[in-house]
Amino acid sequence: MQFIKQAIEDVILIEPKVHGDQRGYFVETFRQDKFEQAIGYQVNFCQDNESKSTKGVLRGLHFQLPPFAQSKLVRVIEGEVLDVAVDIRQNSPTFGQHVAVILNDTNKHQLFIPRGFAHGFVVLSDTATFAYKVDNYYSPECDRGMAYNDPNLNIDWHLKPDQLQLSTKDQNQPGLVDIKPESAAFDYGINLYV
Repeated sequence: MQFIKQAIEDVILIEPKVHGDQRGYFVETFRQDKFEQAIGYQVNFCQDNESKSTKGVLRGLHFQLPPFAQSKLVRVIEGEVLDVAVDIRQNSPTFGQHVAVILNDTNKHQLFIPRGFAHGFVVLSDTATFAYKVDNYYSPECDRGMAYNDPNLNIDWHLKPDQLQLSTKDQNQPGLVDIKPESAAFDYGINLYV
């Protein structure tokens, strides 16, 4: 496995080694010891989630407030998505900036998104099955989001606006400026894993 720090170095792309032949393939998708060595701290994943979506479905940008803030380790089982992580940590030198990577069933790449980031993805293939681990349980009271099309974020979702399918909730999320009071819960100088 290779662990590659992205432009926002706390977001890490994981390239697993795929062993394949005419029979198929084998890939190790998660190994706690190597993972923690690469990120430099302990993360205890407690829940696995999976979704299936059609082309143009955009889910995000989502985050949870403390005490239910979540790190995510995301991957695609089938299909292809553009996966996006936005830094919402107050006082971060990269506040409001994002990392965007292609995850698909061919490259088998994964993305680690730490606490203090909003996360979203859009399906680029006909369908996609998306799976992820989280290190905290879902809390409706702490569930928050931000606008996928906020011009301050300048995210290229790789599809035209009329191709996107969003939930009613995601069509009405606040912008980056409007979530600043809530994002203060994620201070760049504070360890969010204590």
